[in-house]
Amino acid sequence: MVYTSYSEPGPTVSLVLTEDFVSFERMGSIMPPEDKDAALFPRKFRGKWLLIHRPIEHGAHIWLSSSDNLKYWGEHKILIDTRGGAWWDGSKVGLSTPPLETTEGWLILYHGVRQTVAGAIYRLGLALLDLENPCRVLRRSDEWIFGPREPYEKHGDVQDVVFPCGWVLDEAGGKLRMYYGAADTCIALAVANLSDLIDYILSCPQPK
Repeated sequence: MVYTSYSEPGPTVSLVLTEDFVSFERMGSIMPPEDKDAALFPRKFRGKWLLIHRPIEHGAHIWLSSSDNLKYWGEHKILIDTRGGAWWDGSKVGLSTPPLETTEGWLILYHGVRQTVAGAIYRLGLALLDLENPCRVLRRSDEWIFGPREPYEKHGDVQDVVFPCGWVLDEAGGKLRMYYGAADTCIALAVANLSDLIDYILSCPQPK
């Protein structure tokens, strides 16, 4: 697993190994700061591990990197960029939950930030990556699909923020449960049909 750790220069991505989710071996930082919002794909592609992450130095885009051994990473490339202007994901983007393997491709849930005079607004959107070549973005939602609406999402330590960190698929019922932070004050749960999300993302345009 990868997680966000903190150092004097700022947040970074660190790696931990486990076989039973009871005992863990910390392997230390694998990316220079500042970097966060990271997740590993659960299997290799052409013998390499792939990591989604969000370095800050070159703009707040979502990047993809590869490694033979989980220690040394290279072949860095932008996977999903910010769109600028008044887009809901115009100022920053970052991965929200680990990629979910579906028959149509890897479903990606990411957060986007639009900077306003009243502050930053966090909303969520979807992208679909090729199943065998995740470097290829098949679809990306022009519209956001989830945003702050309820009082506990709009008012708290950080206003107008919804920030997911995990989701769980009930394969028998096809329900996707998304756990998210609301206004940096509480943790909430939202549920959707996976089939509805797949139908929606397949209706979205192909990125240019």
